[in-house]
Order: sequence, then C-alpha cells, then structure tokens
Amino acid sequence: MTTLIVNQKSHTLDLKGHETLLEVLRDQLGLTGTKTACQEGECGACTILMNGKAVLSCLTLACDAEGEDITTIEGLAHGDDLHPIQQAFLDKGAVQCGFCIPGMILATKALLDRNPDPCEEEIKQALDGNICRCAGYIKIFEAVQLAAQRMKENS
Repeated sequence: MTTLIVNQKSHTLDLKGHETLLEVLRDQLGLTGTKTACQEGECGACTILMNGKAVLSCLTLACDAEGEDITTIEGLAHGDDLHPIQQAFLDKGAVQCGFCIPGMILATKALLDRNPDPCEEEIKQALDGNICRCAGYIKIFEAVQLAAQRMKENS
C-alpha cells in the first residue's frame, strides 16, 4: 500500500509499482486537470507541484511520491474562489484552448513562491518546459506579471 498526499488529502492506494504519478492522479484519483500529452517530459502539460516544486508527473513514479506534498490544479482554488494566479490567467485572456494552462499555472505558482517579483526573463525561464500549442505566450507572461503584482498587494 502506498499513501499519497494530494491537495492536502491522504489517499492509500494499492500500486503495482510501475504507475506514473500522472496515471494515478487521472485514472485512480479522478484529477483530470493534470493533462496527458507527450508522456516524455517535453511539454509540461502534466506539471504538478511536489513539495512546492514544479514536477513532471509523467516522469515520476507514483510510488516515489509517497508521503510527499502533491498539489494539482484542482488544489489551488478554494471552492468557487480562484487562486490569484488562476484569476490573472482569466483576466489577461491567457486561457485559449486551456490544455497547457494547468501546467503553466502550477509552474507559475512554483516561481512566485520562490520569487514574488520575477523579471520577464525569469518568467520565461520558469515556463521554459511548458509548451503552448496555441502560441499564447505573450498573454501568459502578462498573466504571470499580473498575478505577481496582485499577490504582492495582498500579502
């Protein structure tokens, strides 16, 4: 039995040992906000937070995440209240098809938690592993800047 702590809830699972964290999150826990795309660690669509750091869940064995603090996109909002990063992405029109956005938002959260006032180059570096197929990077960078500003004002 393996215990995963996901979005502040404990889940005890009977794993075979070869399942990726992505598979367990989506297929066993029903957390489909974490997207399946390349499954090679190239696109960032499967990004989650593990102990506050952006991690590619397609490359992480679920058994290796035992006891770690895992946050998915579903764990950011509080009921109907969106996290400031989620709201900034909506307000700036950074959400196009939406497929890459959960990974972008979680990579942004990891960045802003360690650096609340990033410059544009630091934002680009933090989101470097996340691919947007709709090529909406300008609005995404603006959303990160807006989120940083709002989070500073509210702290």
